[in-house]
Amino acid sequence: MKTAPREIATPCPQMSLKVPEGMTSVEFFNSPANLKNLAEENGLFRTPEDLLMYRKLVGHSVEFDTSIILDTSRRILDPLGRPVRRDQMKRQEKKAWSKMTQIICDYMFEQYPDPAEHLILCGEASLDSTWPLNKPGVPSIRMIHNHFMAFPMEVLRNAAEANPSNPNLTDSGHNTLFLRQLSESYRKFLEVLDLQILRLLPAEEAALSLTGYPQGLPCWEVLGGRERLQDQYFWYEYEQVLRGFLDFYQTFFSLVATGEARVPDSANFPHQVDDVLLGNQRFLRVARDLREKVIQDPQFANDIRWRPAYKQILFRDDRGRLVVTISQNSVGNAITELLGIVVRRQVDSDAYAAVEEALVNRLLEARERLRAANLGESLSAPCWPNGAFRPCR
Repeated sequence: MKTAPREIATPCPQMSLKVPEGMTSVEFFNSPANLKNLAEENGLFRTPEDLLMYRKLVGHSVEFDTSIILDTSRRILDPLGRPVRRDQMKRQEKKAWSKMTQIICDYMFEQYPDPAEHLILCGEASLDSTWPLNKPGVPSIRMIHNHFMAFPMEVLRNAAEANPSNPNLTDSGHNTLFLRQLSESYRKFLEVLDLQILRLLPAEEAALSLTGYPQGLPCWEVLGGRERLQDQYFWYEYEQVLRGFLDFYQTFFSLVATGEARVPDSANFPHQVDDVLLGNQRFLRVARDLREKVIQDPQFANDIRWRPAYKQILFRDDRGRLVVTISQNSVGNAITELLGIVVRRQVDSDAYAAVEEALVNRLLEARERLRAANLGESLSAPCWPNGAFRPCR
């Protein structure tokens, strides 16, 4: 079978959400009123830290698809004041976040044990709260998410090939910067991280055989597999990867913004930044070229995301290994596209109704494990008023 990105159609119901007159949908999505509605209509579980697990009504997969969001909307009304990256979360929030991730991943591993039958992933998306609301592809809710998904491999194998030039696969062209011009510098910088549980893989080993993705990104194997997700040190190393990414991104775009080759004050690995990045002539040249383009091209300049936003995913590859990778998140494209899967949502209430009960029941089973771990409280919603599915449309 030809290796190529795939495009799948995922059914979803017609949204019944009413946007107030005079507001755009994206403006309303970021309001406390909408987030309250999200919890009431599709909320599954909430922790004391305000981590909210919810059903994604317009989702990526009808096999298994849920998200956890740090819902600070009731405490922090200013969208620019909300945490949008894991390094901005409080210690207890991160601890609960990691525990919930481990429990839901364990459920997916048990439910879908064969990598030949199902692709499973969890993907953490940080959103830059400064993105203009009117930009195409801007995320609808500007808070940190963790997505959990499973896809039947049969569906992916039978799917049409996606256009490799699809803006979501290329991150609207931003991937060119990282994959073609900075890939070597990016990988070399992240190689200096002192990791024991995460082992850097050769680039050709990390890609899925079906799609050929991830492309050009550093990938790490989780030595010890799923059991390592219970190890606190795994989560420390997982965050070290993020901190390395943040140093790379902030150093590069600080150089683009100011023209000055200096170590950012917030650098986590200042010596490595100075030696590996600022001592790299290609890194400096690409930054200078990009700076000139920003000066000359106002449309291109408007697409630059000066604050770092990222997608960090944990997925099971063809061999059954757990693999970690991380990339920039420039235009809010879906987390699945790091793995070469383009999802086209299709409003089809009948098709969604045919799979809804089985999907919701799996989400409720996963939720029960969070409740059993005493992490918070279960939430009722119109489609599961008493902890059991009930058609509500």
